[in-house]
Amino acid sequence: MLMPTLHTERLVLRPFVAADAPTVQVLAGNRLVADTTTNIPHPYPDGAAERWIASHAGSFVDRETLTLAVTRRDEGRLLGAVSLIDIQPRHQRAEVGYWIGVEFWGQGVCTEAVAALMDFARTDLEITRFVGRCYARNPASARVMEKCGMTHEGTLRQHVAKWGKFEDMLLYGQVLPQRSAQ
Repeated sequence: MLMPTLHTERLVLRPFVAADAPTVQVLAGNRLVADTTTNIPHPYPDGAAERWIASHAGSFVDRETLTLAVTRRDEGRLLGAVSLIDIQPRHQRAEVGYWIGVEFWGQGVCTEAVAALMDFARTDLEITRFVGRCYARNPASARVMEKCGMTHEGTLRQHVAKWGKFEDMLLYGQVLPQRSAQ
């Protein structure tokens, strides 16, 4: 199966290409973006975007992860990324992950992109259980998950260390009607 390209009213979610690397480094390299995620380093190292993009196709072929570029439909401008992480076909579940460049925050871009990715996962990958996590100090990320139909399922106390401080993570989830287990 080829990596999908998804269309929404304002966005195109498409596979990343090597030419996206400089923009990824700028957007993800913003300290505010790194501060809201567990896996984006700051400063963002040279070559990291190229390596990250190069890993996407193989991870999708192996049915482990699907990562797509979030772009504006009208101009093609790269805004961020959405992912299905830890795809478990046998268990019909996946984790949702995302980041959006700071200048695009508060515009509904992330919610629109995550909702489209979840719709694809339901129909094409038969995912019926979604989870997502965010820092307890990041209510905007929690709202994205809530707007996409997830509910707060718990708090993981002192779950990750970020810049020398342990952070609580909020756990969100959604369960849809399941097809029979195989």
